[in-house]
Amino acid sequence: MTDTPPPQLGRDRPDRRGAFRLLFFALLAVGAGNTMLVSAILPPLSRDLGLPDWMAGAIFSLSAALWAITSSFWGRKSNDWGRRPVAALGMLGFSVSMLLFGTSAALAMAGYLQSSLVIFICLLASRTLFGLFGSGTNPAAQAYIADRTSRDKRTEEIASLTSGFSFGAVAGPAFAAAAGAVFGLLTPVFMISAAAAVLSFLIYTRLPEKTAPRKEAGLKSTGKKEGDGLWRDPRVMPYLIFAVGLSVVTGVLTQTFAFAIMDKIGVDGAEAMQFTGPAYTVGAAGTLISQLVIIPRLKMTNRTLMVTGALTLSVGAFLIVPTNEFAVLVLAQFFVGIGQGLARPGFSSGASLSVGSSLQGNVAGLVISANGTGFIVSPFFGPWMYENVHQSAPFIGAGVVLVLMAIFARRVFPANQVYQDDDDQPEIYD
Repeated sequence: MTDTPPPQLGRDRPDRRGAFRLLFFALLAVGAGNTMLVSAILPPLSRDLGLPDWMAGAIFSLSAALWAITSSFWGRKSNDWGRRPVAALGMLGFSVSMLLFGTSAALAMAGYLQSSLVIFICLLASRTLFGLFGSGTNPAAQAYIADRTSRDKRTEEIASLTSGFSFGAVAGPAFAAAAGAVFGLLTPVFMISAAAAVLSFLIYTRLPEKTAPRKEAGLKSTGKKEGDGLWRDPRVMPYLIFAVGLSVVTGVLTQTFAFAIMDKIGVDGAEAMQFTGPAYTVGAAGTLISQLVIIPRLKMTNRTLMVTGALTLSVGAFLIVPTNEFAVLVLAQFFVGIGQGLARPGFSSGASLSVGSSLQGNVAGLVISANGTGFIVSPFFGPWMYENVHQSAPFIGAGVVLVLMAIFARRVFPANQVYQDDDDQPEIYD
């Protein structure tokens, strides 16, 4: 009589392959929708509507602030409600937000909204909805993966998941440029809204979650729960610091690159999408290379991923400064794509591995909050500095910060991260 083999973890199980793939596409849609708005659609849209450049950044600052505040809340709620309903709610909020943004922009372009202040408020309100509810998908998805993977496989699996967001972040503008050139500037917005609605339905109806997340231990004497103040934990805080720094610099690069293309190449409005599209496509290819080739084959540690990713991003930032050549700008996006594809999985999986199983929702929420925090201030280091200080200032500043982040990661994070938790048994999750 043969022994029954133990249940497989992660992608080795067919039901989990489908579940992980569904969450990958959900994060891809969120990443694509956000960056195509901020870098490919809003810059030419704001100039066509007569909005100052700083308004384009400010629209996303409030959304990022709400994202940072609510992500940790949704991460905790996913411990109580389950990962599936929180992830589905986040996708629904994202879908409605994109629909309202596209509708407001279409009314403004048609002349029904003429006041710059009214247009600004309408676009801001649509993004506010995303900041409040759309922030639920990322922490719930990351916690779902952590629940169902062994510790030795978690870096690779979380890298795969977060690469969906990173790939979407660089592929979104390329998609927007291609679809916008053929069907109109706002068509990609409505397409992403429809895709997000479908993904929300699929997550709620198809994502398997037979076992609820492990309950946290309550501390009745103080009224506090395990995980309160987790952001101050010395195991977690360095990853959050790195995540905030990466969020700031990628926000700066994302929000200013389209303006740099328009001014360096000498194009404006919808014509700019013919140049930003190919550049972002190459960036997307860089992220795919990180995901499909570099991470699985080189098996780098979390620290190496963060150091290498930050340095690669810095190369992309510095390349933008001296050139007016389109080919060099495209090459810069390639380095940006590779850098994001390496650095984001590094700190995401590192933070997950630094705590036990009952805190996965909490730490995932904190990581996603840190990702959004940088976008609160990045408009002041990106579009504002580009417009009021010097056109090279945002890129030089981002490159310097990235080099410092690489040094920080090299000196602070352990070479080989190990966390021992006797209760960490992801195989109980079905």
